[in-house]
Amino acid sequence: MPRPVVFDLFHTLVHGADDERDRVVGEMALVVGVDPAALVAAYHATWRDRLVRWNAAETVRILAERLGASPTDDQVTRAAAHRLTLAHRVLGRVAPATLDVLDALRLRGHRLALISNATSETAEAWAGGPLARRFDVAVFSCAVGLAKPDPAIYRTAAERLGVAPADCVYVGDGADGELAGAAAAGMTVLRTTEHQDTDPGWTGTVIANLREVLDHVEQPAPIE
Repeated sequence: MPRPVVFDLFHTLVHGADDERDRVVGEMALVVGVDPAALVAAYHATWRDRLVRWNAAETVRILAERLGASPTDDQVTRAAAHRLTLAHRVLGRVAPATLDVLDALRLRGHRLALISNATSETAEAWAGGPLARRFDVAVFSCAVGLAKPDPAIYRTAAERLGVAPADCVYVGDGADGELAGAAAAGMTVLRTTEHQDTDPGWTGTVIANLREVLDHVEQPAPIE
């Protein structure tokens, strides 16, 4: 049976657009009346809360109030909507070659899952992008209250696929210790450097182009 393939999202399937994210947060700051650099710094400092606890509107309100502002509901709504627009934009920028790889995997019978350390606006925008219809399962940290590298989030994806983690191949750039987390959960791991060389210390298999996944997933799962 073809092995399920589990993908990371940012810097694996799409570019992370980190600089653009900071620019958008700075623009949001002007909407709610706080210093742009201060709000960007607050976003970076609270990344874990944003991944597993707060939605976009809660994030805007909490951080603006911590910075001394008292934004109105309208200001919070407009700032959060700006962040959602960015998410739609980023998820719409999938390279045709990436979509070709996913289509080829599905054609060969591989089921696909996504595990992403993502904030609520990414999860909300997911369904409208070209990736969503190619995946059988999508697990977002903001939805399950778990974040990589917690092995439980990998087990959650495997359970939703109806398989054991050891049956899966995990593909990611390595941010947030995700590769070690996948290995700890029992998955076979491929590190991709196509978008970013995030985890150069990883001693396992490395691929430079996502198309190389097609060769590696044909190998049988290791026997325990």
